[in-house]
Amino acid sequence: MSESTTPVKAPHLFTLSDYQSGIARWCPGCGDHGVLAAIQRICTEEQLPPHKTVFVSGIGCSSRFPHYMKTYGFHGLHGRAMPVACGVKARRPELQVFVSSGDGDFFSIGAGHWIHGVRYNMDMTLTIFDNGIYGLTKAQTSPTSPLGLKTKTHPHGAILPPMNPIQATLGMTNLSFLAQTVDWKPQHLKATLQAAYKHKGLGIVRVMQRCTAYTADLHDEWRRNPEKVLLMKHDKGVPVDPKIDKAFKNQVEHDPTDINKARELGDRTDVLPIGLFYVNPDAPRYDQMTNAGLEMSNEDKAKGLNAALDKFAVR
Repeated sequence: MSESTTPVKAPHLFTLSDYQSGIARWCPGCGDHGVLAAIQRICTEEQLPPHKTVFVSGIGCSSRFPHYMKTYGFHGLHGRAMPVACGVKARRPELQVFVSSGDGDFFSIGAGHWIHGVRYNMDMTLTIFDNGIYGLTKAQTSPTSPLGLKTKTHPHGAILPPMNPIQATLGMTNLSFLAQTVDWKPQHLKATLQAAYKHKGLGIVRVMQRCTAYTADLHDEWRRNPEKVLLMKHDKGVPVDPKIDKAFKNQVEHDPTDINKARELGDRTDVLPIGLFYVNPDAPRYDQMTNAGLEMSNEDKAKGLNAALDKFAVR
């Protein structure tokens, strides 16, 4: 018998254009553009099928993210990105889920979901865009606005000290991955987001970014003086290209499994630490528990539902 001459069909390779949707309507110079470019590159490198990828967001400038990805997307309510994303992952565990939120959307009205989302530790990638202001609604004080920042809600300057999201998150139950990066270091930004994607569990990345309209100079101290940025390095941390490594004169070896050291670094205000604060690959994942019953047929589900309702029948 002669061998078959039927040609083998080559696998489809996704290109950058397979993930690009429309023109982003963010202000020129906004840090959101850099995050979008990084994630589109990651999707291309990881060859994520667009029809098996979902982007979920709340409300805010950064929450327009699903509009600019040629994948499935859900633009939800203010502060409610996490429960929507958890619902998607619970019943469609085969999908790659990304969550986009801002400092106002996530740390303020979404704070309750922040706590429980960390505890659930479902296998998703969460990007928090932190520009220290409510930008979409034209400059109100956010939970991370620095003391004295003049806004529409505090025209004489913010009167309360800003929250420390890193320290707060490090105190939450069942945390499994927490990193921080900046929008003006594109190589580190991409490497950090890619490490969060590859982590099995909730990969949280806080991106310190610029709002060119209202907080353009917010991070000038760190941007103009590279020695004010502290690069956290370790074999278990965010991999940094040797060529990029040289750009960071201020570095520290930090084992991200040491949560006490992570808290010390997260409390520093003399420098801005970037890299992986903490990782726990053994933290239990709720999405591995919520997939019960997915293999049931519709008939079996109907029988189970009717059996449960029968318990409440009045006889």
